[in-house]
Amino acid sequence: MNKDYYVVIMAGGAGTRFWPMSTNVCPKQFIDVMGTGRTMIQQTYDRFRNFCPPENVLVVTGRIYRDIVLEQLPELKPEQVLCEPHRKNTAPCIAYANYKIHAVNPEATVVVAPADHVVLKEDVFASVIGQAAEAASKNDWLITLGIKPSYPNTGYGYIQFDPETVYNGEENLRKVKLFTEKPELEMARTFVESGEFLWNAGLFIWSLKSSMEAFRTYLPDVDELFAGGLGKYNTPAEAEYIEKVYLVCKSISIDYGVMEKARNVYVIASDFGWSDVGTWGSLYELRAKDKAENAIVGKNVMMYDSRRCIVNVPKNKLVVLEGLENYIVVENNDCLLVCRRSEEQKLRQIVGDIASEKGDKFV
Repeated sequence: MNKDYYVVIMAGGAGTRFWPMSTNVCPKQFIDVMGTGRTMIQQTYDRFRNFCPPENVLVVTGRIYRDIVLEQLPELKPEQVLCEPHRKNTAPCIAYANYKIHAVNPEATVVVAPADHVVLKEDVFASVIGQAAEAASKNDWLITLGIKPSYPNTGYGYIQFDPETVYNGEENLRKVKLFTEKPELEMARTFVESGEFLWNAGLFIWSLKSSMEAFRTYLPDVDELFAGGLGKYNTPAEAEYIEKVYLVCKSISIDYGVMEKARNVYVIASDFGWSDVGTWGSLYELRAKDKAENAIVGKNVMMYDSRRCIVNVPKNKLVVLEGLENYIVVENNDCLLVCRRSEEQKLRQIVGDIASEKGDKFV
């Protein structure tokens, strides 16, 4: 455990594609999606218990989720929860955390991790994070983790690495050539067959100095806003200043704002059982299945002539399903979703329609 290591957990997402289990009041990072007894943010926190002291963990989340974060992570003090007044994507979130950490330890090495990803091989993950942190602490590198693709997934971004570059004899550490957003199927197949592309896991490791310099170079307008708060971080004046910053700060991702532009970006090719669990379909792939390939959560579910469905219902509710194939069936908070798995990309639109026609009660 290194006192100069810090972890920033990003927990501000809405999880729209997991409706109705995920809602505005309690999005998916605060839900036990995998049925392990720990919510996704709790599992993320657990992953770093041996990496850094608990006081070096920061959670960046929406103001409305402050209490739920403190309830689910009682080890944290209130000052470790950074409350964003508005959603402005990942770059402002990281800039805020950077200045918060800089106020107490300018020599920090920082891991930035989403709160809502699944890692099945925890020991491998810990080893990779340790390797990345050591490399980042010694070099002016912006390091990201890439997942070796097992099939041409069109729902993930891809990272192309330079196969000719090997550093310090570490075969899995390569220089990044290109970031590519979610491709069409044929392009995804080409990526996978080339052997030079990895799935973008959205995890970042860097020295605080390198990260802040990258913001100054590639996102100077964002950096200037947060730099204006020097002297206010970790004081009673912080909240009021951050409120003003978020009113005028643009919404932009760290990938688009920094990583795709920087010249000192490196990737560690990894395989630690990762999934961003972004959709019901991705959760279906992770969950245990019965003989008919149904993935079921609920103690009183009876299936007849139904195959390859994902079912998530309250444990005490009797649910009988007949003749369904490749369907999503989810009940939560007085809401019932029955949707073909092939059409789940419409969920974002559906949730928007519900909000406009039925109000916020159901979303």
